[in-house]
Amino acid sequence: MSVPYVLFVVTNAAVIGPHQRPTGYFFPEIAHPVGVLDRAGIAVEFASPLGGTPPEDGFDAEDASQVDFRDSKAHRRLSRSRRLADVDVLDYDAVFFPGGLGPMVDITGNPDVQAVVSSAWNAGMIVSAVCHGPSAFLGVTLEDGTPLVRGRRLTAFSDAEEDGYADQDVPFDLENALRDEGALYEATDPWQPKLVVDGRLITGQNPQSGSMVGEALVAALRREA
Repeated sequence: MSVPYVLFVVTNAAVIGPHQRPTGYFFPEIAHPVGVLDRAGIAVEFASPLGGTPPEDGFDAEDASQVDFRDSKAHRRLSRSRRLADVDVLDYDAVFFPGGLGPMVDITGNPDVQAVVSSAWNAGMIVSAVCHGPSAFLGVTLEDGTPLVRGRRLTAFSDAEEDGYADQDVPFDLENALRDEGALYEATDPWQPKLVVDGRLITGQNPQSGSMVGEALVAALRREA
């Protein structure tokens, strides 16, 4: 039996907004799901729009999982992420979009990202994201022209969480943008873990939800094995 592979698509954006706020991928939103996947024997590879070393944000040295990831071979692979246009998502079993504010800059509306999401979905693959990562789904349409998220249950970083955190930095409101495309958006209290699984669509609300997304990916991949 072959080892399942998950493609993580990571931002290259190091700053966001009119105040040039430093950003990148949010460290625990890769570290936590990678830890879960690694313990389950599931392999991970990293790509980004430009390739190379993605900027990082939010590293917490008090979090053992983050320290373990920083010192791992997976983190070294992340520092040499593949250019997304050179990647065939059909070589993988699932695709995952971690958050941080960076995805709001270069993941949202990116034609290469949209092509990856569309190809993965149309091929019956698992599509997943956490926090601001679901911004990757915006603008993705099915073959009949309807938005991918229309009528589908999902979660993402909420209005309530954005307010006072990055509402002065982000170019649009993610929760409302997803609702505008017809998503059946769900959320729990700010900064509390929340997982939504709707068939092959797996989403987590915030940084606290990364491990739950990883566990849901493991369960889904094992069902398909």
